[in-house]
Amino acid sequence: MTVPPSLRLRAELAVVLVSFIWGSTFLVVKMALDDVSPILFLLIRFGLAFLLLMVLFRGRFSNPGPLRLVWTGGCAAGLLLFAGYALQTVGLRYTSVSKSAFLTGLYIVLIPLLSSFVKRSGPSWMEWLGIGLATGGTALLTSGGVQSEFNRGDALTIGCAVAFAAHIVVVAHYSRLVNYEVLSVLQIGGVALFSLLTFGWLETPYITWGPRLIFAVSLTAVFATAISFALYTWAQAHTSATRAALFFSTEPVFAGLTAWALAGESWTFRSVAGAALILTGILSAELKPVPAQRHLSP
Repeated sequence: MTVPPSLRLRAELAVVLVSFIWGSTFLVVKMALDDVSPILFLLIRFGLAFLLLMVLFRGRFSNPGPLRLVWTGGCAAGLLLFAGYALQTVGLRYTSVSKSAFLTGLYIVLIPLLSSFVKRSGPSWMEWLGIGLATGGTALLTSGGVQSEFNRGDALTIGCAVAFAAHIVVVAHYSRLVNYEVLSVLQIGGVALFSLLTFGWLETPYITWGPRLIFAVSLTAVFATAISFALYTWAQAHTSATRAALFFSTEPVFAGLTAWALAGESWTFRSVAGAALILTGILSAELKPVPAQRHLSP
């Protein structure tokens, strides 16, 4: 299937916009975690986003696509998305905004590996090069720089990168088989449901309502969840997982710039070098020749 260049360009620009929104909200989420426990925050954020999308796409459920594929794709995407956000949000309590953003960015290097597994073909030498560079950058970033020691927040964030990589591959596959609006609603609803089922025993829930938390919930629910995931799911139907990953590589850059501009997070030569190696690894893994006829492979 061939995608017109103009449509592909719009889809990839949408991915960049989503990356900007997600990257710029790392700091907002970290600040909000002083007022609310992580899984409860996810429940409120994704619950509100689910209600918004239900209203927005209320007329789309009459023709969702094959029901088996709709529910399989929605449940799989929702579970992986919940795992990714739960690990990332909890991890943000123990690590810095900048380090969280760059470690989360490792999912972009993992996407070619998962896609290769799905397609039953091994990674190319450029993908292996990207993995090596990103691994070296992670070692630099987590052994010195923004924070001096590898901590449990870093480990949780690396786990979130694996979940996000799998989520993108799943969405890239199912968004071309079912209605993207319905898939958006189901995956957001899935995160809300899994948060509801687990927040009482995964954490000791607490919440203190105030202007900071209200702002964080409003921003993340409306822009970083409802709007962003609708755009992202639509875009995945018009480009491949690996090409989308290339443009998602801008997310940690936006997060780092936001943390530097608004929170004054310092960067040493070591941390900058580590971040640069991660981005170089991401680009090395993604800027490989892609045969035109396989452009839409997840």
